[in-house]
Amino acid sequence: MDDNALLTLAADLARQAGATILAIRARGFDRQTKPDASPVTEADHAAEALIVAGLRRATPGIPVVAEEEIAGGHVPDRADAFWLVDPLDGTREFASGLDDFAVCIGLVRNGRPVLGAVGVPAHGELYGAIVGAGAWKRTAAGERRIAARQPDPAGLDVIASRAHANDERLAAYLAGRVVRSIRNVGSALKFCRVAEGAADLYPRFGPTSEWDTAAAQAVVEAAGGSVRVIETGAPLGYGKPRWLNPHFVCTGLP
Repeated sequence: MDDNALLTLAADLARQAGATILAIRARGFDRQTKPDASPVTEADHAAEALIVAGLRRATPGIPVVAEEEIAGGHVPDRADAFWLVDPLDGTREFASGLDDFAVCIGLVRNGRPVLGAVGVPAHGELYGAIVGAGAWKRTAAGERRIAARQPDPAGLDVIASRAHANDERLAAYLAGRVVRSIRNVGSALKFCRVAEGAADLYPRFGPTSEWDTAAAQAVVEAAGGSVRVIETGAPLGYGKPRWLNPHFVCTGLP
């Protein structure tokens, strides 16, 4: 399969998983806690089972690294290319009745995200991208190309984590910058808002895993933006020990 076919696969699975999540939300669900104290629901498991089965059936030669499988001890062998799956990014928001949760399916090659699909089912939005070939947003009104924007000299529109809204490191990072607004949002939706030119800057100091960021980073980079490690300025890479990310900043600038 070429990259266009792989993106079509990821986007279709993200759409199907989103419909599954919304159906479970409509009928009610139980919330549990994983050993790391993070929440998990029936919707996480159902969406992951659908996505993982679809990816393994269509691309048996590409390993799948999926959040709930990793939590359950299923760790695939390292490979030059692999899928990263977060079946329900923003479980806290989902379990709290909020709408900014996402389905994330990204493909990594040689440590870099090359394509990704991010579904935002409660908003009826689906983002897709191939790095180097552009990014798009699909809604009930149709599909359109998206692009990150240049910052307005009047001030930055910052988007930040809802779960880490009071992080003092964010305030320190923004000190000296002209900031017009700060919005707190959950999930990979923050990246997508930068990618489509609705925000300028998303700094992240709280903990994240690679499946939280790979698909959305592909969308941002394909739209002309970047996701870089704060300490070094290098692009955020993949295949790291324990799949953990350092602090990073997502911007609409390359």
